[in-house]
Amino acid sequence: MYLDSAKKQEIFGQYGKSNTDTGSAESQIALFSYRISHLTEHMKQNRKDYSTERALTMMVGKRRALLNYLKDRDIERYRAIVKALGLRK
Repeated sequence: MYLDSAKKQEIFGQYGKSNTDTGSAESQIALFSYRISHLTEHMKQNRKDYSTERALTMMVGKRRALLNYLKDRDIERYRAIVKALGLRK
């Protein structure tokens, strides 16, 4: 599988408060971003994989909802995660 527990630990350690911080908005956004980039590469090779396309669309929506939540609650944390992940200019 492309996403094992070691990779999750790395993502949570880099963007969360600790390796076990799986619930913070920043760590969830980072995890969604990693999965989205992986599925985007898959879709470039498999254009007719409609179930993956739907999953990718839903995942982008979930990430957007988390970003909107973070933007409403704490604008500084929002700016930090957007800058760290390179989501906007």
